[in-house]
Amino acid sequence: MRLVDCILREGVRARQGRVLCPRCGVIGGGAGGVYRDGPGRPFLSARPVRDMLPGAPDPPGWRWGRQPGPGLWCGSLLLLLAVLLGVSEAQSGPGGAAEPGLNVYMSEDEVRRLIGLDAELYYVRNDIVNHYALSFNLLVPTETSSLHFSWHAKSKVEYKLGFNVDNPLAMDVPQTNISLQGDVPRSLSVFRVDLFCSGKMDMEVTLIMQLNITISSAKNITVLNFKRRKMCYRKIEQEVKPPISLDRNSTRIHFDPVNVAPTTSTRVFYISVGVCCAVIFLVAIILAVLHLHSMKRVELDDSMSDSGSSQGLSQPSTQTTQYLRADTPNNATPVTNATGEHGTGGAGTTRNLNGYPTLRIEKNDLKSVTLQEAKAKVKDIAISRERVTLKDVLQEGTFGRIFHGILLDDKDPSKEKPMFVKTVKDQASESQITMMLTESCKLRGLHHRNLLPIGHVCIEEGEKPMVLLPFMNWGNLKLFLRQCKLVEANNPQAISQQDLVHMAIQIACGMSYLARREVIHKDLAARNCVIDESLQVKITDNALSRDLFPMDYHCLGDNENRPVRWMSLESLVNKEFSSAGDVWAFGVTLWELMTLGQTPYVDIDPFEMAAYLKDGYRIAQPINCPDELFAVMACCWALDPEERPKFQQLVQCLTEFHSALGAYV
Repeated sequence: MRLVDCILREGVRARQGRVLCPRCGVIGGGAGGVYRDGPGRPFLSARPVRDMLPGAPDPPGWRWGRQPGPGLWCGSLLLLLAVLLGVSEAQSGPGGAAEPGLNVYMSEDEVRRLIGLDAELYYVRNDIVNHYALSFNLLVPTETSSLHFSWHAKSKVEYKLGFNVDNPLAMDVPQTNISLQGDVPRSLSVFRVDLFCSGKMDMEVTLIMQLNITISSAKNITVLNFKRRKMCYRKIEQEVKPPISLDRNSTRIHFDPVNVAPTTSTRVFYISVGVCCAVIFLVAIILAVLHLHSMKRVELDDSMSDSGSSQGLSQPSTQTTQYLRADTPNNATPVTNATGEHGTGGAGTTRNLNGYPTLRIEKNDLKSVTLQEAKAKVKDIAISRERVTLKDVLQEGTFGRIFHGILLDDKDPSKEKPMFVKTVKDQASESQITMMLTESCKLRGLHHRNLLPIGHVCIEEGEKPMVLLPFMNWGNLKLFLRQCKLVEANNPQAISQQDLVHMAIQIACGMSYLARREVIHKDLAARNCVIDESLQVKITDNALSRDLFPMDYHCLGDNENRPVRWMSLESLVNKEFSSAGDVWAFGVTLWELMTLGQTPYVDIDPFEMAAYLKDGYRIAQPINCPDELFAVMACCWALDPEERPKFQQLVQCLTEFHSALGAYV
């Protein structure tokens, strides 16, 4: 199940209405955030998506069918939201004069064929232009070679049609079954636009179909630009010709028994050499691409999030006037008839119908590892204790501490580098030291702009071990959020809703990288993230987190402190950990961001969390949290791991939501 299906299956939580999707099991109502988890149950009052805007009757851009179909993606969601936001503009169009009654739209069958949604998409409806629908660059499936548009006008309307292809080498100029100039038909008609790739190269082609509309009575021209993009591929044709000789005195082709053998041998030799060179070159390219993909180019996979937010969010926003304040209800109300069983499935690498990979389940990382074994694993990054200077204590627990430290350069001692230094007190036990070293290696060797892996260690005999990580000026994300809330009235570091969404995008980017590397974090939360003055967020390991944030961890009788309030049901009950479980924790982390560091499920006994989740309870919608953003959280909390979105889907949807926030600030 895709993320958009989760949000749109039966309706979206409206600002004054009820909540969400029965398939992934989220229902709600009102500002109190009451909803439940469980399929096939009665709804409180499901409102259609078109009623998301208070006071908006029926958006002129869409006419809904009976049920929205599957096969949507986040681009479809933003297209839908853009069209919905255009309702007020469409209803405020000019009136009074004689209107030609022009309609241009895609039929329900055409929309279903392109994006899998049962709806009619109007570009012009009763002379009102839907600019939001026109601004969307719709992706045409590769196997689709034609587009169909329906149109008609009540009076005489002249048109002129033209096409612009950004790469004519990859795609031929589109052809249509109507003339490029004429009158719009008075009766409902359908015209076809054929899109044929040239087959000469691999390229994504952007096409603009320009339709100029001229009303005879007014002599004014309205320009409609329909944007489409399609992926074209190069055709591969192989033709093998046998060596032959042609007798000039005869029209008959025959083999020369004397000359063919050596000629064939020579050709075979050169062909073999060429094939070998090509294979070697191809293998080298593949290895280089794989290496870049695993090390550096993985950051390019998140380009949708990074490029969409880097320009507007590389620095804290200063134009946003909506600031988060006021306490958030930290409870949820029971709903009856919730599902009582949960199919956890098994560990493996299977894929569901939507292609969501169930990653291998990791067992306990701390199985009987001795202190000497833990030190041996980090010996290659060990440095001398003399190069480290400890300054201020940033955090302190029962046995652990985090310092602001200085690392001297090995070659030039005059160069200093600020570092986080994790260490233990004198009373720390050997098992606690072993746990700190082992958990510090969780992100070791991973390179991403939103990860903060271990840098160095000091493990000299007779000294308490130290773990060094690059310094981030504003420190722990959870403490930063709470500081913003405590002094929110006169806080110069007050953050906007748009800034918080940007932080969530960065966390999702880092987790998307971990999911692709099949690394399971198992303890994603705001306490395990750090932030700097430019609002750049990085995910860290959970070393010393149990000691520094003891209220966030609980022992359920198995002699292991776990982050119960951040864990998915399958992790709580069966100790199964996967990337889908990290998605659940991301939803709770997103909730932490929107509440400025509140503790989730604070009124629930940790021993009752599993039963609480089975009965369909979830944390309520935070105050000042948009319905669309809370819908993303709710999809992360689906009982079935396969129903939860991928991190890459979360990156895309949050990026588009962030762009929408920026457009209306």
